[in-house]
Formats: sequence, structure tokens, C-alpha cells
Amino acid sequence: MNDRPPAPGGLALVEALVNTLDVETGADQLDTPGGRAAFRLTEADVPAARELREALRDACLAHAGHPVPGRSPAALDSLLAQAPLRVTVTDDGTAVLRPAGPPTLASRIAEAIAAAAADGTWARLKACEARTCRWAYYDRSPAARSRWCSMSVCGARTKMRTYRARRSSSPEPSA
Repeated sequence: MNDRPPAPGGLALVEALVNTLDVETGADQLDTPGGRAAFRLTEADVPAARELREALRDACLAHAGHPVPGRSPAALDSLLAQAPLRVTVTDDGTAVLRPAGPPTLASRIAEAIAAAAADGTWARLKACEARTCRWAYYDRSPAARSRWCSMSVCGARTKMRTYRARRSSSPEPSA
């Protein structure tokens, strides 16, 4: 659906997880062995991964300024609280956040979000405005005001709907 390059760094993992669900068709990659393997999940891990995915989608919608249906983007906070991180220092003295225990999907996501928040890129991970899409994308526009995952698909559909609605509501010109 998305014609944009993937998000940078660890945000690619976040973007990939959010995009495991095709909102329009309902197809969920987490239902497939290959989809679960991509995130190192077992079937038992899938319900928690879906909850995390939808909380991430809500945060991406909030980043884009779209209304968040259902719960608050703050729900992500409680999910990530279950994935504690710790500061580690590398041989060259660089401090980085790492999972405090065995790496789980939630801890890898928390690590990615922490790094993206530190470098200012977290808020550029957004979700498409189109209700039938909600695909996650990384907004590379200079002003960070992109609204759709793809201008050629979702943006064009929305603009065409708006155009048609305007034409149908305007009075017919006199001949």
C-alpha cells in the first residue's frame, strides 16, 4: 500500500508491526507462520502483539493529528512499562538503552521508541488519515505535515471524494 521507503533505524520495526494488519481487507500477517516468525512470535504471543500493534497505531494517528478511535494513545505507555529498559555503556563510552531482560517484542519496540524519541524522529512515524487504510509511514516531508501513506493512492482517493462532494453540493450552472 505504501510507496514510501521504510522508517529509519529501529522505527522500521515499529512501522512493520503496525503494518501487519491491512485495515481495508482485515488480513493480518500475525495469523501466518511467516508473519509471526518475522517478529519472533509464537501463537501464544499474538494477542499481546496485536494489543501492542493497535496502541502503536493509535500513537501514530496522534502524531499525525488524527482522532484516535477507542482508547487513548497513552495506553501504549502501560504496555511499554512491561518492557523495562536499562542503560548500558559500550566500550567507546556511548550510553544506550537495552532491554533489562530477555528481548521481547515489547522491549525491542520500547528500545526503538526510546532511541527515536532521543533523536527526534518518533513523532514522524504516523498513520494514514484514510479510515480504510491507517497504514504506518515515516513522514520525511520538510514540514512533517503528510496526511496519507501514499499521495497516489489514499491522498488521491480522498481528494477525489472531496472534489465530488463539492461538485454534487454546488448548484448547477445556468446554460
